[in-house]
This record gives sequence, structure tokens and C-alpha cells, in this order.
Amino acid sequence: MQVHTDLSLLPTFKNSVLTIGSFDGVHSGHCHILRQLVKEAKALDGESIVITFDPHPRLVLNPGDTQFKLLSSTNEKTRLLAKCGIDHVVLVPFTPAFAQQSAKEYVEDFLIKNFNPSRIVIGYDHRFGAGRVGDIEFLKSYSDQFSVLEIPAQEIDEIAVSSTKIRRALSQNEIRKANRLLGHTYTLNGVVTRGNGIGQKIGFPTANLVLDSIHKLIPPPGIFAAQVKLDGKQYEAMLYIGNRPSIEGSEPEERVEVNIIDFDGDLYDQPLQVQILDFIRSDKKLDGLQALKEQIEQDKKAIQERIRSLEAREKELDVAVVILNYNTRKHLQQFLPGVLQNSPQNARIIVADNGSPDDSVEVILKEFPEVELIDLHENYGFARGYNVALTKVEADIYVILNSDVEVSPGWMAPVLDAMEKDPSIAVAQPKILAWKNKTRFEHAGASGGWMDGLAYPFCRGRIFNHVEEDTGQYDEAQECFWASGAAFLFGHTFSPVQGV
Repeated sequence: MQVHTDLSLLPTFKNSVLTIGSFDGVHSGHCHILRQLVKEAKALDGESIVITFDPHPRLVLNPGDTQFKLLSSTNEKTRLLAKCGIDHVVLVPFTPAFAQQSAKEYVEDFLIKNFNPSRIVIGYDHRFGAGRVGDIEFLKSYSDQFSVLEIPAQEIDEIAVSSTKIRRALSQNEIRKANRLLGHTYTLNGVVTRGNGIGQKIGFPTANLVLDSIHKLIPPPGIFAAQVKLDGKQYEAMLYIGNRPSIEGSEPEERVEVNIIDFDGDLYDQPLQVQILDFIRSDKKLDGLQALKEQIEQDKKAIQERIRSLEAREKELDVAVVILNYNTRKHLQQFLPGVLQNSPQNARIIVADNGSPDDSVEVILKEFPEVELIDLHENYGFARGYNVALTKVEADIYVILNSDVEVSPGWMAPVLDAMEKDPSIAVAQPKILAWKNKTRFEHAGASGGWMDGLAYPFCRGRIFNHVEEDTGQYDEAQECFWASGAAFLFGHTFSPVQGV
């Protein structure tokens, strides 16, 4: 991927397909849009371009808004975009003068002159030009020069909801939840500066980090399990965020300090990347350096145990995702790539074909060689088809997944976490949202359900014909009477023959 910071030095693009946005955090919702962008560029044998801004427009247009914080600095954003397969990222200096361009100047003097786009992939609510008068209809008026692919409203709304949820999770130190929504580990980047050496005196030297953006969102004070990569090697680390209340005479400003476990070396003035894995405890005032040392020793043990636990859950749990297919080749081609990409690495993806008369089996063998195939050779129907298929699979956790379900990064993690903590859970399901309107719950499955006193079943997220908007109200684990068959998990102690 090429990164461009000077519009006067841009190359001549070939069949460019571009999108425009802030892409703060480059989270899983953004990645869905970016995959569309890359796909469109390949279809035109062209180049994919992401136009983004530095600094963030909100920092320029609302300089007094001290509450706004970024999920990613400019450097972090470009690194994340590079992982999405983008050909070019253009960092446009955002200034008041740039914001005051007319809509016509924006399209003709900025977009067409610099990028000569063949296609623009943009959200329905994209606004540009002085007074924000330019919109997607204005772009479409240039149809003789480029085409416009509109990103549906529900996808744009989902991105906004995801960003809000990520910020909320980080502000509440729900680190693992934030990481699941991001689709990657939340990271702090900065340069190591000299401190007052107190950590060295008590046997836990810390690297004091000056972040590369003063607008970066920092979780509330506390101790965190973290990882640091140095010279190609990954180290476990203890991350501290706070104003050091246990040290007399310490300055009141917040510090970000990291102790890299089992590392001995000089890091002063070096750039450092700290990946935050999980929250351990809140900050607290301790009585003197000896008490602080003893607490840090306990924190180190807790952090190493937490990291071991996270690694074990990812690597050791035997998970089988079983998808029953009957004559739905198009569903497999549309949704199976997401299942492969967004499921844990240790999860086996298995398609059980129910004697499909179409070419589903051939498609699986040719396009998805990493998927295990169970060819049932005849149509057993839904329930019996799953029962027959599951007798051929050995796993600790079975995941029943419909072939027309779109999954997001980390979709299994909270359910597996709950089942791991409580072995008595027989069946559990993730939250299920409507595919055509991802801001609302799915009508039939929602977020699990109960029965009333008359044994009438109802869902969390849908009562009768009223379907709720997802605002995070059902993000916590909750006991339920039934789970949706569209996507649910059960352990090896629960009989699939009885349960399906």
C-alpha cells in the first residue's frame, strides 16, 4: 500500500475506485466497506483509494470540543488500512480553507483533478463543501465522468453504532469487548521518555510513553494486561494508566507507563507499540513504595495468568462450526468467507450438504478448500440433517449456524467466554440482528428468549411485532429459556440428538 501526503505529487491513477471518510479506528464495520471498495476496484481492473484527513475534521471544525477522542492516530490508521488490501491511502490536510470549498470545487478541483475516479463508493449521508450542501445526489450529477456506488443506510448506521459502542467499552474498561468490536487489539503508540526512576528502584522499571496523538482515547486509570513487540519478539507487559497516587509528590497529570516482563534494555527515545489485552484492576493509593512493590508483584502474577487464560481459550478449545446446506450455493459464496475470516483460528468450519441438487458440493471443494465437507448424499430435512451430520463431528463446543447468517469479527468470543466460565450452560447464542437492517434485532432470533406464564415464547429484542433497535441493551449475558437455531452453541455434554 502506498501512502500519499502531498496532493501535488500524486501519481496518475488507473481506473481509480475511491471512498472518502475519517475511518477512525478502522474497526470491523469499516473493514466491510473497505472490502467492497477493493472488490469494486478489482472488477474494473483498477486501483482502490482511501481518502482520509489529517487532522480529523472534527478537531478543526470544533476545536473547543475537548470531549472528542480518537480511536486511532494517523499513523495507527494507515497501518490498519494497509491490512485491508487497499492500494493507496491519501492523507489530505484538513484546514478551514479546505472546508470552505464549494461543492463544485470539491468535486471538480479536488476529486476529479487529483484522482480522475471511475467510481466513488460513498455513504448515503456523505456531505461536503461549504455549508455541507454537497451530497450523494450532487455526486451523481457527474455521472458522465464517474459512477457512484451508494453504501446503504443501515451499513453506515451500523458503523456509527459500532464506533459509539467501542468508545463506550473503552471508557468503561471493557477492553475485550472493545477489541471484539474493533476486530483487532486496541493499541497505544508513542515514544519512550525518561521518568524519575522509581520503578527501577523497586525492581519494576517502566517505559514512560508519550503518545503520538494528544487526542487519542485513553482508557480510565488502572492496571492492564498488555503485549509489546520488540525486535520481532512479543513480550508480555504490565500497563499502568493513572497519576500515581501512591508516590508522594507525583505530578497530577495522567501517565502511561509499561513494564515489559522479562526484558532488559534501553528503550529511551524509541517508538513503542502497546497492545491492550484486558483490564485487571482500578488504580488505588497504597501506603509507601514497599506496598506498591508488593501490589505490582501481585499484578504481574494476575496479568500472566490472564494472558495464559486468553491464549488457552483461543488455542485449546475445540470448536466446530457446522453449517447445513441445501441448494444454497449463493449463500455459501456470500457468507462463508466472513465465517472463515471472523471465527477463532482453532474453530473448524464444516459444511454438511443435505443432498443439494445444485453445484454446492463442487463450489465448496473448489472455492473453499479449507472447509471440511460432509456430503450426506440425500436430503434429511433440517433437524435430522443436523443430527446426522453432528454424529460425524467430534468437538468440545458445537456451533449450529445457518448458511445465510453474516458474522462479525469476534462473534463467538463472548459466548465461548460465558460457557467456559459456567460449565452448567447447555446452550447459548450470540445476539442476532436483522441482515437488512443491522441496527435492529432479527425478528425470530433476537437475543434469546423466555416464556410467560402461559408458555407464550417471546424474544429479548422483539415483543409481538415490535422489533427493538440495538443500543447495547442486551450486550450482557442473560439466562434464557430458548436460543435461536440460526446461530447457537452447545457443549459436548449436551446431546445434539435431543437438542435439535
